[in-house]
Amino acid sequence: MNVADAITKADVWLLDRVFQPFADRLGEKPTAFDIGMSMQLGAIVLDAAAVVAIFMVGGLSIDSALWNGLTWALGFAFYLSINRMRPLMRPGHANPLRMMLQGFRPLSIPFMLYSLYQSIAARPPFVLAMGFNGLANLVFVVGIYLVSTQPKPPRQRQTVWSGRRQEQGAP
Repeated sequence: MNVADAITKADVWLLDRVFQPFADRLGEKPTAFDIGMSMQLGAIVLDAAAVVAIFMVGGLSIDSALWNGLTWALGFAFYLSINRMRPLMRPGHANPLRMMLQGFRPLSIPFMLYSLYQSIAARPPFVLAMGFNGLANLVFVVGIYLVSTQPKPPRQRQTVWSGRRQEQGAP
């Protein structure tokens, strides 16, 4: 087994053993996809708060401001593209995002871990901003895994016959 197989196996384990049981325990509304998309939007807002906090502290040069603005715009475009795939998510069918995001999910975990480390090791004026960034990446990873879970099959309606109807000869 090479490194890529081990990473894929860990990703599938995390998706099937941690996030899928959570998604299966949810009610009909909101679905795991809805919660995951809300977390994606929350990650975008937290990321914007981190950029604004760094700007308020005075830690952004014009180059850094442009870079952070473009990075935020890329995250927002990612959110919009996943949101446009909402009609593909049908109860009882396979989730196409599970395969589409197969390489993206494991890649996001080291970035999350690094941003959490940065938030812990930040100098005093940047603690709040880096905390927002670390939290944004954590919320993003949880959201991307929830978006990738399989939707629950639709509930089947059951007909309950009363004893009175059966006495009258109803099937």
